Amino acid sequence: MNDTLREAFRHSAWATRTLIAACRSLSPEQLQRPARGFGSILATLNHVVLADAEYAATLVGVRPAWAAHGDSGDLDQIEARAKETARLWEQLLAEPLDPERLLVLDAEAYECSASVVVAQALHHAYAHREQIRAGLKDLGVKPPDLQPWEYALETGRARWRRETR
Repeated sequence: MNDTLREAFRHSAWATRTLIAACRSLSPEQLQRPARGFGSILATLNHVVLADAEYAATLVGVRPAWAAHGDSGDLDQIEARAKETARLWEQLLAEPLDPERLLVLDAEAYECSASVVVAQALHHAYAHREQIRAGLKDLGVKPPDLQPWEYALETGRARWRRETR
């Protein structure tokens, strides 16, 4: 039942890793320069990964130990965190997920169904990755194509049958 949803989260994890790889060409100054998003490209990358881990933890009940430590200035560490979070989503979606399970969030000030947290996780990561892509473009760096079409080609889930141009 969760196979299609699991594939959406695999795409999301791939897109984050692909974006981190693109950011490796930036200097420390470029990573820290004020940009669209959460103050800088680096800050926005951290925000994407930390928030994704929090969304998964909300549903699984297990928070990675590093989530309490906050931002990292090291792309290797951010990538390792993103990979661990992807594993959390894989574990979560390997079992049946009750979309109507009621969750209480924000110091018990807000409640919603589990399906809302799942949708928010995908939306949130997408929105902030687009900010990072825009920040790369502002720096004169061609941002990677993060569309599911590109993911499908890279992972063997799609292929071109003939030249279209």
